Amino acid sequence: MIFDTNSDLRSPMELVLAMDLRQNLVVHGKSGMRKSYKPLDWGLSPTAEPLGYLAAVRPKMLYIADLDRIEGTGSHDAIVQQCAEKVSRCYVDRGCRSSQDMLTGKNIKNIIGTETGGTALFRYCGGYLSIDVKEGCVIPSGKTPEEFLTEARDWHFDGIIILNIGSVGTESGIDAEELGKLRAAYSGRLLYGGGVATVSDLEILSAAGFDGAIIATALHRGQIPVEWIRRGSCC
Repeated sequence: MIFDTNSDLRSPMELVLAMDLRQNLVVHGKSGMRKSYKPLDWGLSPTAEPLGYLAAVRPKMLYIADLDRIEGTGSHDAIVQQCAEKVSRCYVDRGCRSSQDMLTGKNIKNIIGTETGGTALFRYCGGYLSIDVKEGCVIPSGKTPEEFLTEARDWHFDGIIILNIGSVGTESGIDAEELGKLRAAYSGRLLYGGGVATVSDLEILSAAGFDGAIIATALHRGQIPVEWIRRGSCC
């Protein structure tokens, strides 16, 4: 069995299913090129309708990105709330733009992304900060993720997600050395998403001390067991 370490008494690393929504459908994308995202009509679900998709995959933990609301073209709030009721925890990035712009509902954990959250992120209280990364830099600030994590130590979030947008959907793998630097920069709950391709990548994340991984493409391609996403952990 993997992830069995005698030197570490941490809980098993959380495994979270990513679900991107656009125009009332689950879509699949690559490298953050949102205009090219297409309905997810392959993989584990026979439908791209959100509730039907959830019924097919049956995840315990869910991450939803409401792409329409992030881009300011629409909203899936009602669908998100319905989906959140079907899981134990639902992380939701819907493009929060202020501390008053939060979604309420059962099992929902709001995400405030650097892409949309503004420059005064220290004013937020609760929820998860998503450090949105493209080409190695946090958007829109241009800082390195490590620098940003160091700044965020004194902010009032429940945890942080490192979201490597440029690697989403690519199954490009992850850099163990870089993960170690990120973990060392922040002692709170830390999750990672983008490019996680294999069980070996999950092992690397766990060994680096991350508390969770967000996946989608690798699951649908059969690289990671569906039983794990239904259990919500890697072991």
